[in-house]
Amino acid sequence: MITVIIKRAVMQGIPLLLGSTGEILTEKSGNLNLGIPGIMYVGAISGVAGAFMYEQSTAQINPLMAIIISLLACLAGSLLMGLIYCFLTVTLRANQNVTGLALTTFGIGIGNFFGGSLITLTKSDIPSISLSRTSNAFKTALPFASKLGWFGDVVLSYGFLTYVAIIIAIICTYVLRRTRVGLHLRSVGESPATADAAGINVSKYKYFATCIGSMIAGLGGLYYVMDYANGSWSNNAFGDRGWLAIALVIFAIWRPDISIFGSILFGGLYVIPIYMSNISVQAVELVKTLPYVVTIIVLIITSIRNKKENQPPASLGLSYFREDR
Repeated sequence: MITVIIKRAVMQGIPLLLGSTGEILTEKSGNLNLGIPGIMYVGAISGVAGAFMYEQSTAQINPLMAIIISLLACLAGSLLMGLIYCFLTVTLRANQNVTGLALTTFGIGIGNFFGGSLITLTKSDIPSISLSRTSNAFKTALPFASKLGWFGDVVLSYGFLTYVAIIIAIICTYVLRRTRVGLHLRSVGESPATADAAGINVSKYKYFATCIGSMIAGLGGLYYVMDYANGSWSNNAFGDRGWLAIALVIFAIWRPDISIFGSILFGGLYVIPIYMSNISVQAVELVKTLPYVVTIIVLIITSIRNKKENQPPASLGLSYFREDR
């Protein structure tokens, strides 16, 4: 039972890890992107659309080609959403909070529209799409995992996107803390005027961080559909995972490496009610609020301690006007 719960917690947490890692990268540049839920939704439906068209075009799919097409479609859709956000907030200097919320509404609407269109094309009696062949390609685990007992089940029995998510979080941590690019990016997030005076292209770094972060977050949506949901798309099935990813950013105090462990914790809190017997529906919903409660507690503690490295970037959510420098 414990092994099953850990596996489900990891699978539940990977979309949150990808979403939070993308948002951390974005926020380090000073952009507060509350459009992450919508971007994850668009990433998911873009990957689904790519996989759907490929599966419909051939009777025998190539697993590698199915993965590549789905990934490229996901990244393209997520990148487009990131570019829209940057154009509005960096180029046109629109309010970041309003833009992010509008992007979430827009992304969910786009996902439901195209998802509904694909469901109509399948002429299915059930309002969902099943892409089991592409999902099987994504979920392929190491062949020797089943022979290693509990270690193989807990550590080695996942699809490749699980390990990609962890690697991305580790690389982002290294880049932010150990490289010149990371130093410049953090400078832009802390004081864009100072960074601009030092010759750093503020707009370029904001565009770069937000677009890369959006593509990483979009992978979280694709993982949910292809791996966690076994290739099944249903409108509005994504739930509040996008908002949980944003909450995880605060819980992880803007560090992608801490997000790795935080995502598993959040995933565990999300799935534990399923395995609790004799628990009411109201209690299940109450348990599901625990990740947000934990996030609020962490936010209070970090605010009281007021350590600089545990605080959000100083210019987070503020548009940069070079004329004011």
